[in-house]
Amino acid sequence: MNSAMRQLLFWVPRILGVLLGLFVGLFALDVFNEGRGPWETALAFAIHLIPAAIVLGAVAVAWRWELAGGALFLALAVAYAVMTGGRQPWLAYALLSGLPALLGVLFLADWLYRAHHGAHAGI
Repeated sequence: MNSAMRQLLFWVPRILGVLLGLFVGLFALDVFNEGRGPWETALAFAIHLIPAAIVLGAVAVAWRWELAGGALFLALAVAYAVMTGGRQPWLAYALLSGLPALLGVLFLADWLYRAHHGAHAGI
């Protein structure tokens, strides 16, 4: 595998993971349209940011430990599918379950590559 592919395998899941965390965080902005008081709005906003924090936490884990992060992203993908129980449109599953599954596979591929070619392989 050439250097460009190694760089791609290293950076793509990390960047996509951060972008996914930001995307999930956008859903927290809904609380500002509900007409609550400032303290209730702040509390609701903090609660709605928990899924984004979980995704960004998974990115932080995966950044250092690709195997653990890959497994964590796969678990997040399954957890979303199980918790929603098939009540969401297919696009919701593609974005909120499919993307974490893809990230899990990419982090696992990065871990496998590094396990077979030495630590950090020059990155």
